[in-house]
Amino acid sequence: MKDKEKGMGVHASAIKKDRQALRRRQHNRTMMAAIKTAVKKVRAAVKTKDASSAKQALTEVVPTLAKAASKKLIHRNRASRLISRLTRHTNRVAAG
Repeated sequence: MKDKEKGMGVHASAIKKDRQALRRRQHNRTMMAAIKTAVKKVRAAVKTKDASSAKQALTEVVPTLAKAASKKLIHRNRASRLISRLTRHTNRVAAG
């Protein structure tokens, strides 16, 4: 199969852009998977009403979301909204 058929560029700059895009896509998918796993961990702890593990998981997810927002991996409003909701749920569990 020729490079054109695979969607690859023909010019050297296009080939380089394809390589860069592939690396970025792999990195972004890894980061998104880590974010989703961390959020699920908080939600699972809240669901089981385990306040200590929920707080621990929340302290891990907040910087992860903030960093992802600063790198524009996710929108800053989405990160803020997730942090707010997870904090609210965690505080409800801790309150009783």
